[in-house]
Amino acid sequence: MPITYQSETRTFQLDTAHTSYIFRVYKGNYLFHEYWGRRLRPVDLTRLFRTCPTGFSPNWAGSTAPDESLDLIPAEYPFYGTGDYRSPAVEAAFSDGSRLLDLKYVSHAILPAKPPLPGLPSLDGGDATLEVTLADPTTGLTVVVSYTVYEDSDVITRHARVVNTTDDIVRVSRALSASVDLPSMDYDLIGLYGAHLRERQVDRRPLRHGMQALESRRGASSHQMNPFLALAAPNADETAGEVYGATLIYSGNFLAAAEADGFCTTRMQIGLNPFDFSWKLEPGESFVTPEAVLTYSAEGLGRMSRNFHRVFREHLGRVKGTDRPNPIVINNWEATYFDFDEEKLKALIQSCRGLGIDTFVLDDGWFGHRDNDTTSLGDWFVHRGKLPDGLKPVIDCCRENGMKFGLWVEPEMVSEDSELYRAHPDWAIRQEGRPFCLGRNQLVLDLSRPEVVAYLKETIGRLLEENDISYIKWDMNRHITDQYSAGLPADRQPELLHRYMLGLYDLLGDLTSRFPQVVFEGCSGGGGRFDAGMLYYMPQTWTSDNSDAIERLKIQWGTSLVYPPRCMTAHVSAVPNHQIGRVTPFGTRGLVAMSASFGYELNPLSLSEEERAAIAEQTASYRSVSDLVAQGDFYRLASPFEGRAEAGADDAAWMFVSPDRGRAFMVYVLRLATPGAPARRIKLQGLDPQAVYHIDELDADFGGDELMFAGLATPYAMRDFEALSFTLTRKG
Repeated sequence: MPITYQSETRTFQLDTAHTSYIFRVYKGNYLFHEYWGRRLRPVDLTRLFRTCPTGFSPNWAGSTAPDESLDLIPAEYPFYGTGDYRSPAVEAAFSDGSRLLDLKYVSHAILPAKPPLPGLPSLDGGDATLEVTLADPTTGLTVVVSYTVYEDSDVITRHARVVNTTDDIVRVSRALSASVDLPSMDYDLIGLYGAHLRERQVDRRPLRHGMQALESRRGASSHQMNPFLALAAPNADETAGEVYGATLIYSGNFLAAAEADGFCTTRMQIGLNPFDFSWKLEPGESFVTPEAVLTYSAEGLGRMSRNFHRVFREHLGRVKGTDRPNPIVINNWEATYFDFDEEKLKALIQSCRGLGIDTFVLDDGWFGHRDNDTTSLGDWFVHRGKLPDGLKPVIDCCRENGMKFGLWVEPEMVSEDSELYRAHPDWAIRQEGRPFCLGRNQLVLDLSRPEVVAYLKETIGRLLEENDISYIKWDMNRHITDQYSAGLPADRQPELLHRYMLGLYDLLGDLTSRFPQVVFEGCSGGGGRFDAGMLYYMPQTWTSDNSDAIERLKIQWGTSLVYPPRCMTAHVSAVPNHQIGRVTPFGTRGLVAMSASFGYELNPLSLSEEERAAIAEQTASYRSVSDLVAQGDFYRLASPFEGRAEAGADDAAWMFVSPDRGRAFMVYVLRLATPGAPARRIKLQGLDPQAVYHIDELDADFGGDELMFAGLATPYAMRDFEALSFTLTRKG
């Protein structure tokens, strides 16, 4: 059984294939976290724990023992007001002004199936679920803490449900999804920071005393910080060392934090950001937190990532069970920007014949009277000045040339210059009578209002019903400011941003279930909302508006710490690159993009015959390895964050290995060449050490042990930005 309860010691043990998570009901009926790490046989760990009496850690109510303080024990779901001064997981205010809680164990249930999280995306399946009910004896407020075990992935998910069992209104001001107390602070803190065009850069630093928080306050998970946190042993690398990882299946404001206290223990937490948040609960109502995904690895960051990748591939919404290759897309944006008409689009489509591209995506500018970015968002009807006969002639041209048709939309936004805004100015997030911010000349629609969500269901639904559209690129090109809803009463205004996310999930759930044949791609100025919440509905996300292959090395590397490479969209774009002006070889751009969901962002009419031949070769090559990208195990080999040009190692490398270890695909990129540098030896991973592999590009055989333990030498005479690939097949 993956979840067991020992009544004699009142101990819960959650086991995955390689890990154990153990906590118990302690004195005073408090939940006490005991262990999270390598798998253990059933064991009583009470002998490990000794608390040191301290004059400024108060006893809990009813105790006079000097070491019985909530300030000293490792809590399983900490609360505010009764002696634990560290960061709580839950806070609530009652009608008399009290904010005090004293949550004690009441009961538990072990369930064979996982109940759904109402209104929220979450993993499905699971091997067993534990629900532990806690209650405050004074007020009766109840919190149900839930755990689901995914044995094969070494993953445990957590969420909480706050239930108002009182006779009056309760206001929840903090409700995190997971909190874990670890017995040491000897860790490095790893997060993914960034900015527009520079998303998910890896930041690793030693954990310090005090609170270290990674968060978003932007109404979206954001370019600036990703909803992910890892605590890694200082010596942990890609293949060895302890790592604790956590991410959140949520797309809005989040908090991921680590607090190291004066006793050198660490509290690791993740969940909704309590900043500018509260939730009004009437008697009998509940509030459910988003789902946190937790994993422990004793084999470094690589195993942590593969645990996340596996559980997402097998249990996350539309990512799950997607064995087919993603479509190979060409997008017209960098070819035309807003300047196109029907004939220009047809010429672009016709020029794709013979290139192996299967989907043409029409980007911004096809709707309303949109000729620039100041107008028409919200008016999701065809721009008759550009497309007098609608989308059908363009779609027909795609079909005639062996391609499918995709479309860009930005449904969450509205322009002041639009029919929608003129009819419903109160549907925008802003306060009447106050000056308000614009971002990219646009406002955000208030998806906390059911009538706005209903309008978008009908409008976008009609667009998909009336046109043969197989691909939707769903963009969000600004974050939320002026947080005020004309549809909410004064005492519910702090609920706006979470209600917005619930409205968005309702909208996406409706459209993706009604149109299962459509591939939805997420986007937010590129990678500004790359999270598991969006991936639940949209199995791939435009990873960054920066399509430069060398910049993408870091962006895609960082993203892969949490998310499967098949969920990243990466395109070959023109050079000089439109974002930073860099010129890189066509082959390098192809190999970097082929390590994700592959496509093109360029003008096919401007291609030379040599470039057209290169595209046809790239698309054929991608199809031959796309199953590895989609379902293979991913290994990071050489980090672009650690390159040292003076040592001849300013490079990056990674590989995909089939589940049976019979095939592999490796990419090596040299960023900057160094004169006189020795050949770089890259040690491969994930192969069968007893097998012999044929490498097509070298037309030679190598032992799996040789490739993994001795390495593969790169050529000496490589130039700046040059890339190589190696395709491996097990012999016999």
